[in-house]
Amino acid sequence: MNGILHQYMISSETWFYHALLLIIAVYFRFNRFWSVRNLDLMLLLGISAAAVLPVSEDRIVPLTYAYTVSGLLLVRLLIDGGFHRRPRLDQNLNLSGLAFLAAGAFAFIMANVFTRDLPESAVVTVRHGNDLVNRVDSSADHTNKVVDSGPASSLIAAAAGGLTRTIAPDQETADLETMTAQIMTVLAHSAVIAGLLLVGARHFGDRQLGVAMAALYLLLPCTANDVHRVNHVLPAALIIWAFVAYRRPAVSGALLGMACGTLFFTVFLAPLWMAFYGRRSAVRFGVALVLVAGVLMGTLIFTSADTDSLTRQLIGTINWKALEFIGEADRLEAEGLPGHVRIPLFAGFCVLLVSLTIWPRRKTLEHLVAHSTTIVLATQLWYPQRPAVYFLWYLPLMLLVVFRPRLDRMLPPDVAAAGTTTRPPRTISERSTAGSVRTTLFL
Repeated sequence: MNGILHQYMISSETWFYHALLLIIAVYFRFNRFWSVRNLDLMLLLGISAAAVLPVSEDRIVPLTYAYTVSGLLLVRLLIDGGFHRRPRLDQNLNLSGLAFLAAGAFAFIMANVFTRDLPESAVVTVRHGNDLVNRVDSSADHTNKVVDSGPASSLIAAAAGGLTRTIAPDQETADLETMTAQIMTVLAHSAVIAGLLLVGARHFGDRQLGVAMAALYLLLPCTANDVHRVNHVLPAALIIWAFVAYRRPAVSGALLGMACGTLFFTVFLAPLWMAFYGRRSAVRFGVALVLVAGVLMGTLIFTSADTDSLTRQLIGTINWKALEFIGEADRLEAEGLPGHVRIPLFAGFCVLLVSLTIWPRRKTLEHLVAHSTTIVLATQLWYPQRPAVYFLWYLPLMLLVVFRPRLDRMLPPDVAAAGTTTRPPRTISERSTAGSVRTTLFL
């Protein structure tokens, strides 16, 4: 911020305390202390604390804390289906105030994108995008650098690079790469915010919920702490927009296919989404996903000099070394877990993945939201690099879970075409009627 406001600096810890007070003032339900909303806020603030927790020499304390909070969040997601009644809980600030708060937070957070050093992975992604435009063989770069993003990120970076060259045609190459990464970051966060707004307005039937989700996304310290990690924001943005377009399986399949081409963890969502759509819609969803995968494969062929070069790029799109389960027994790096810990965690994840995919057999949008968030969060528990602290992977999805009303009438397109309405409750009385015959775990 020193580049925007002279001699103005704010640390991650200070931002956490300021955001803590602001979030509690706006979102905490003081008149319903024992409510799910307050529980969710405490969990979200808990994972934000893990993002700014000082790292000790052996990382045992911060790692234990991150796993504890993530485990509690996982339990919360698993029992989400038991909350049959979702009463409307207004924020402690009206719609105009929330919009102003979100706009101000967006300005401050995005300013950090232009004043902080970008991660090397973001610059490498932009460089691969430039190679795609110039038809340069980038396979050697894959063998010398750790790549944590797939071909879809490079394709998006190529489009952002064209926009950057239009804005600043006279900049040097290094400056253009940095500016492109910054523009990508801002656009990715903007896509997340726009997606939250549309989900609130279209699927939740309440614009205020959309603005409230967007404002909380920007206020949470974990967003500010990792705001420059564009490769972590891109898959979340694409998944949110897949929810926006869930009534069109082909569009959702294409968006999820693009998400799978950014970071590998989104592949685990494909079986759940196909189970949600059923037979006919699942075919359209799967075909769109495969077609996008083919297009992304074509971009690698486009920048490969020969077969060996293509093989190196295919292997290089996934950090295989980071996914090794067996390693040195005494090695616990600052960004990893030993293999004997990760193997049982991965086995439990596979059981969880199968269970959420097949149960319940008839899924609604609320099942799809909660189960998708659960799968993404559970992936981090066995992920080797900085486990349990890649919050931006699932934070936008978690906000959908926190703020959603009853969505039991939001059905897949095939079921809706059979005569069941997919219109969400529009008024307070409709929401109350939809949940009045259900029992509630928390009032």
